[in-house]
Order: sequence, then structure tokens, then C-alpha cells
Amino acid sequence: MNFYAIKAIYLFELARTWRTLMQSIASPVLSTSLYFIVFGSAIGSRMVAIDGISYGAFIVPGLIMLTVLTESTSNASFGIYMPKFSGTIYEILSAPVSAVEIILGYVGAAASKAILLGLIILLTAQFFVDFSIIHPLWMLTFLVLTAISFSLFGFIIGVLANSFEQLQIVPLMVITPLTFLGGSFYSISMLPPLWQQITLFNPVVYLISGFRWSFYGVADVNVGFSLAMILLFMTSCIGVICWIFHTGYKVKI
Repeated sequence: MNFYAIKAIYLFELARTWRTLMQSIASPVLSTSLYFIVFGSAIGSRMVAIDGISYGAFIVPGLIMLTVLTESTSNASFGIYMPKFSGTIYEILSAPVSAVEIILGYVGAAASKAILLGLIILLTAQFFVDFSIIHPLWMLTFLVLTAISFSLFGFIIGVLANSFEQLQIVPLMVITPLTFLGGSFYSISMLPPLWQQITLFNPVVYLISGFRWSFYGVADVNVGFSLAMILLFMTSCIGVICWIFHTGYKVKI
């Protein structure tokens, strides 16, 4: 294992974050803080509790997941797309660096940024709403697994994308709507029975449900099933990436 190569790619990607702190960190934190102010403090104070949890506290896990999902996907896709766009991807591929080391470098950096952002938002939320974390270790587990899984997914998008516009299609047109419809602002038990069944086809439901359980001990679906869905998605992404590097699809001439 070439740890020097992994470290070089990892630090290079993190350096881009420190150069663009306003865009990478400040902007997502500010946007999420506005959700806490509007939905948590203003509107939330006038809404009834859900499962015995104040509305402001109830939406905290969902908003963190919303940011982590979109940011991990965007960071990973942009990170691998830029070498393709500039042509430096061929220098990486011709270097004595394996596909596993490339993935660890790019995906590790994107996941680290998403986890850091999630923790910052978690700390920021305490200034606006009161909440507790019943299972902190499980909270970190779900956060890390989700960040890694969607960083892998973003890596796939970055490899397959042919333009900067295509990088934004999935995060904006797919992930964000699925997150909003996945129980970020409500419990799916509040929906009519038919829509509850339809919502279960949304994979983001399981991520948010498991993450919320780690905070308050309540979940819309079985926690073990939520964890299994995350691992299944991660495994699927790893399989697709292995196929990409094995065939050279979109990464070789």
C-alpha cells in the first residue's frame, strides 16, 4: 500500500477546502443555520411535538443529513472530475498508484470534509434549539458511513460526468429532493398509509431514520434495516467503482 500517494491526494484535496472556506464551510453552515432559525425557532415553536420531541429538535438530524449527503457527493465528484477536465488524471493513472489508493485519497478527503461539516452544523444547532444525543457512538457511526457511502457515489458521478453541469444534476435534482421527501422535516408516520408505503422506496428515508434514532431513540423504520441499507449502498458503489477501474471506462483513453 502506497501511503505516500494516499496522503498526497488526501492533503491536496483538503487544501482546496482551506483555500475556499467561504464556499466549502461557511456557506453550508450559514444555509443550515437559516433553516434552524426559520423552522426550528420561528415556525417550530408554533408546531406540536413529534413523537414527544419538539419540532426544532426533530429536524436537526434531517438537516445535518441534508448537508452531509449533498456536500459529500459534490466534493467527491468535483475532486475526481477536475483531473479528468485538466488531463492530469492520466498522470495519476500512469504513476505507481493503484486504484484502491486513488479511491482512498479522493473519497477519504471528501468524506472527511463532509464529516467535519456535519459536526460543525451539529455544534451550531445548539445555539438555536435544545436537543440531546442518546447514542453518540451510533450517531458518529451513521454519520461516517453516510459520508463515505455518498463520497463513493460522488466519485462515480465525477468519473461519468462529461461537463460541470452534469456534476450538479444528481445533487440538485435527485439527492436534495429525496432528502426533503425522506423525512427531514416530518415523520413518515404522519403521511397517509399509501404514501408511507411509497416513501419506503426512498433510500434516504433509512439514512435519516437511523440517524434520528441515534439522537432520540425513535425511528420510522427498523434501525438494523437502516444500517443494512447504508452498507448495501456502500457495497454497490464500491462494486461500480471496481468495474470502472477494471474496464477503464471513462478513466482511460
